Parts: sequence; C-alpha cells; structure tokens
Amino acid sequence: MPVHRFRQQQPEIEPAAFVAPSADLIGSVRLAEGSSVWYGAVLRADIAPIDIGPGSNVQDLSCIHVERDQPCRIGAEVTIGHSVTLHACTVEDRCLIGMGAIVLDGAVIGHGSVVGAHALVTKNTHIPPHSLVLGSPAKVVRQLDPSAEAANAAHAQEYIELARASAASYDSPRGDH
Repeated sequence: MPVHRFRQQQPEIEPAAFVAPSADLIGSVRLAEGSSVWYGAVLRADIAPIDIGPGSNVQDLSCIHVERDQPCRIGAEVTIGHSVTLHACTVEDRCLIGMGAIVLDGAVIGHGSVVGAHALVTKNTHIPPHSLVLGSPAKVVRQLDPSAEAANAAHAQEYIELARASAASYDSPRGDH
C-alpha cells in the first residue's frame, strides 16, 4: 500500500480501516474507523486535508483531490462508486455517489443524497439533503424517501464486510503483504 508523506504530512489510518495494496494515499489523508479505500484509488491531500468518515468507502479507481484551503470531507457511511472524481468538496453522511460521477470545488452533497452515475456536480453547487441528483450539469430531480438513506447505509455496511474479508487475505488490515 503506497502511503506517501508530503510536506511533513503523513496519512493517518485507523487500525480497522482497509486500504487496498494498489491504492495511493498522499499527504494529509485521514481514514476513520471502518472506512475503506479500494484498488487503484488515489487520495491526494497535498495542499489541504482529505477526511474519510467512519464506515465510508472509496471504490476502485476513484480520485479525490483538494484545492488550496479547500479540503475534501466525506461523512459517515458514504459510498463513493467506481471511477468517481471528488475535488475539494463535501459529501455529508449516508450519501451514495454513483460510478463515474464528478463533484467539483465547493460543492456540498446533502445528507442522504444519491448522485447518479456520470453526473457532473458543478462548482459551488449545494444539493439539499435527501436528493436524487442526475445529469450533466447535475440537477435535483426529486426528493428521496427515508428508505433511500437506509439503503445507502446498508450499502456502506456491505463494504465494511467486504473490507474485513479483503483484509483477512492480507497480512494486515491495511493491505500489506
């Protein structure tokens, strides 16, 4: 697992977090308990922090980066799908960001929301809680009922279990051989 110090900042990984061996964590990245970062993902916190909340997962080939004085914050029980790009944005608790979506600087994805696959959430867009967001540029198409948030949390829980199983196949939970 490549973990890289950058300008005196070292990634901080909780013991029960899983990082796949081919993921890259650079600089001021913080992974909370039960979070996971999967194969080929890159989290580059070279000029501001990246925080991944408890039970959240960053799936294969996703890229998370920051802007000067603009961190990237991911809440609890969030699923970041395959090949997602997050740049200097905030994703609140229990959201699902669909495969290939892009969320740009200053955007805030409200609690319990779903951003559809390949959506483009433009700079400084604020998505209300419990929204379904689709398109390019992304638009709120409807409000979600409480069952959607529960489904988001259940999906995050599935990835906690997958991370445990994956960690068991390595010598350490961090994916080291």
